Amino acid sequence: MTNSYAVELTRALVRIDTVNPPGNEARAIGLLRAEMEPLGFRCAEVPLGPGRSSLVARAGGAGRVLAFTGHVDTVPLGLRDWSVDPFGGTIIDGRLYGRGSSDMKSGVAAFIAAARDYGRRDAGENGLLLVITAGEETGCDGARAVAQTSGLLGRADALLIAEPTANLPLVGHKGALWLEAAADGVTAHGSMPQNGVNAVVKAAELVMRLQDFDFNHARHPVLGAPTLSVGTFHGGININSVPDRAVVSLDIRTVPGQSHDALRAQMSTFLGAETRLSTLLDLPAIWTSPEHPWVRRVCALAHDIAGAGVEPRGVCYFTDGSVLAAALGAPPAMILGPGEPDLAHQTDEYCRVDRIDEATALYAAILRDWYGEALRGPGPVAGQPADGRIAP
Repeated sequence: MTNSYAVELTRALVRIDTVNPPGNEARAIGLLRAEMEPLGFRCAEVPLGPGRSSLVARAGGAGRVLAFTGHVDTVPLGLRDWSVDPFGGTIIDGRLYGRGSSDMKSGVAAFIAAARDYGRRDAGENGLLLVITAGEETGCDGARAVAQTSGLLGRADALLIAEPTANLPLVGHKGALWLEAAADGVTAHGSMPQNGVNAVVKAAELVMRLQDFDFNHARHPVLGAPTLSVGTFHGGININSVPDRAVVSLDIRTVPGQSHDALRAQMSTFLGAETRLSTLLDLPAIWTSPEHPWVRRVCALAHDIAGAGVEPRGVCYFTDGSVLAAALGAPPAMILGPGEPDLAHQTDEYCRVDRIDEATALYAAILRDWYGEALRGPGPVAGQPADGRIAP
């Protein structure tokens, strides 16, 4: 049986090592650009560093613009041995294995497959925008570079983020505020600790106090309560010196409507004047009303094609939508992709092949709805096209 175009494109992307750091996403971006430009997409690359770039591809005209986004970088492999080649794109029992197969090269491949027929649409029609980024896993670096490139993005009227959801439509995710709390001390010889002030002890007391921190913010009806996790703790240089500096990193996940500026001020007051706070990452939550007309149409299509439920759902992880939604003018945004969310960042990561084809059909239906076309079957996007350029 011949694999679909979307499945073969996923395999080709998985076979390119884009572990971040260092990223090296330019080769994957080059592959996608080579696939899309002959189809009529107007492509521009945004550099992120040596061997790194993101891709912005545009089709159609000045009408309402639908944007898709996904990233091609992946997290490291981890310390456990894989039972398969993490860069092999091997298919076993209907599962496509490899780092990034679920998070989220399959999502990128599926929306490109669905969009193939739209590259040469008339300039007077609605528009299509595909934003494929580097550097998402380390804090949306590629999306930020794209958003900061003057005149590149413009506006969008809807945004679909193809992160792994097992093809369940989601209407929001939490924000991320990563803070670094530094405690200062006075160094001294380890045999005379009474002559110093131990910064590690001060930081340890800080961590214990954080167990009593109260966000004083209402739970979100879908995303729940904000959370705080101590991620790292570093202090001291050598064993026989009293450490004069210790640093703790805090991973805070926020809910829609929660002000990060107010939260920073609240945390600073709680920890006291002797603790120095600095911001490592600041990504807002995103949320779209489940009653928005476009959201309701997408949910209906997902129900018909993927059997998804219609109740509103959200996730705790962040996406490039935190950056791109604001840059695109705050359109309604949804998260919907073929990857398995529980397998993201896991050893022996895989994506179900049938979910990739299902996502392609779903994205194609969303596009036809956007362009006001009659809904039909998935059509040629589900199979390998005769002029496909993907290397086997």
